[in-house]
Amino acid sequence: MTTPRSVPKPVFTDAEAGAKEFPDSTSRQFTYYTPQKRKRTHYEDVTVEVQPDPRHYLSQGWLYGFADGRGGYPLDWTVLKAWGQDRPEPERGPGSGGKGYDWPAHGWHEFRDPNQEWELSLYRYNSNVVRQVGQNIEAARQAQAFEQWNPNWVRFVESHVGAWMHVDHGLGLYLFANANRRAPTNMHNNAISVNSMHRIRAAQDLALYNLTLSEEIDGFDGAAHLEAWNNEPAWQGVRETAERLTAVDDWCEAVFAANIVFEPLVGELFRSHLVQQAAPRNGDFVTPTIVGAEEYDYAERDLRYTKVMFALLTGDREFARHNITIMQEWLSIWVSRALSAARTLQPLWSQPDAKAPRFEDGLDRAKSRFTGILSELHLETPKELTQ
Repeated sequence: MTTPRSVPKPVFTDAEAGAKEFPDSTSRQFTYYTPQKRKRTHYEDVTVEVQPDPRHYLSQGWLYGFADGRGGYPLDWTVLKAWGQDRPEPERGPGSGGKGYDWPAHGWHEFRDPNQEWELSLYRYNSNVVRQVGQNIEAARQAQAFEQWNPNWVRFVESHVGAWMHVDHGLGLYLFANANRRAPTNMHNNAISVNSMHRIRAAQDLALYNLTLSEEIDGFDGAAHLEAWNNEPAWQGVRETAERLTAVDDWCEAVFAANIVFEPLVGELFRSHLVQQAAPRNGDFVTPTIVGAEEYDYAERDLRYTKVMFALLTGDREFARHNITIMQEWLSIWVSRALSAARTLQPLWSQPDAKAPRFEDGLDRAKSRFTGILSELHLETPKELTQ
């Protein structure tokens, strides 16, 4: 007969995690932040205050830092300021507990992405776009739609539509991904990182489209975009401006210059007022669907969060005047650069057999669009726009 084994029995002391009961024990929502509206949203639950911050919770300072002694996400990574930023940081140390938590720069934490972007929403949106783009291209292949293209349009797409992938790749990887790391709250990080993924996905869309056309169209030069980007005079203004953008250290200036200035005056000018206008006239009903996906990314999502982000800063209860002054200085710098790049692109308007509307008409519409964006942010139109 086997003797029963003696096994220690668990003893509960009510000290284990989750044992204590309190008023919110059964709540399925977080209560440690103030929601933007009456009810907390799923977006807020997974985004707001997720990033650790000694201004709120880390009573002994950042858990990690840089070689120069600074920790985490310094607020001086941008010259713009938000409510509460200039309050002295409380002294912290072992046993300091929760004292001093009235210091946080609350203004930065007021931002909520109107797109309510986070990891799951990004995957769903991008997968839907990629699926639709792939279906459009496959349908065109089945219908042999590429055979309807004008020969001169084939040359235009291989050189100039392909060249835009370098803008998307550069800004996505080196501007927005960098700004995402430097922004001070998780709400900013999510919105800007999604912007980065939009640009990188758009670059990949154009690269894969380029490979497809190399297989479907006899004589299509899949490397022509490299020659255009590196040596075509019409692209050197855009290239110089894009490279300047990727070198901006101030994360707010980088996002502002790219989404508020460069995209309306250069990006939309090229995509909407040239490619999407000229393509159907030259027998191409496929390229507009590729370019149009990126146009929607910017016009309906990336610009949308950008306007909300900077509207909070131009309307800040403490630093509105300071922020507006800085942004006007940025406008005086980047508008002239963007317009110079836009005008350098002008020869492209004459290359297709069936022309798009006049370059000057497209530029006037781009300027009008840009002026409207500035008015929403309560910024003055810079004199450089009339040059």
